[in-house]
Amino acid sequence: MGFMQGFTVAACKIGMRSVYRIDAAEMAKVPREGPLIAYTNHTGLAEAPILYTHLKPRKHVTGIAKAEFWDNWFMRWIFTLWELIPVHRGEADMEAMRVSIDALKRGYILGIAPEGTRNKTGKLIRAQPGIAILALHSGALLQPVAHTMEGSLGENLKRFRRTPFKVRVGRVFKIDLRDRKVTKEARQEIADEIMYQLAKLLPEENRGAYADLGKATENWLAFQD
Repeated sequence: MGFMQGFTVAACKIGMRSVYRIDAAEMAKVPREGPLIAYTNHTGLAEAPILYTHLKPRKHVTGIAKAEFWDNWFMRWIFTLWELIPVHRGEADMEAMRVSIDALKRGYILGIAPEGTRNKTGKLIRAQPGIAILALHSGALLQPVAHTMEGSLGENLKRFRRTPFKVRVGRVFKIDLRDRKVTKEARQEIADEIMYQLAKLLPEENRGAYADLGKATENWLAFQD
């Protein structure tokens, strides 16, 4: 990391730990280098800076964030410094997809939330097929990084309490086509299989669209351990 990137990462980590009680010991399971798609559930604004800063000091780390953040000069400066990739939600942002695939091919760890938008209830919503497209076109490994928070940040702050933030990390795997044709339906099936691996790391009440683990399949997945 350059000096300024390292300084902002350290400052952000200190700031987050002042309001969150972070248990991120399992981040040690994440490989030291890519290409790797590290994907997570999207519950709010906290997980992106917490997970990004805890992936450091891995050298090549990036992630996808909504393009609206770049409208703010400070967020634009930080996110550009951190090499994050803006994506325009609600449309097929092919430029963001191209830049993400290029980063993976150059050995980056890419953070992504496959749901595509924040789930306001803390329960998983069905993933968009974009994560399957990223994995198929880059050939990168995938790894689920699940997080949970206890209580309301606002209520905890009123009581001068830090909000518990726990991270769990799953197994590394890749997509195995086995000479099968990838249709639109297959891409969604792959995305759902990817998400079930994330759901397994979450408490039952947070699994949402992937609550029934009995429906989980692994037809397209090849585990690395």
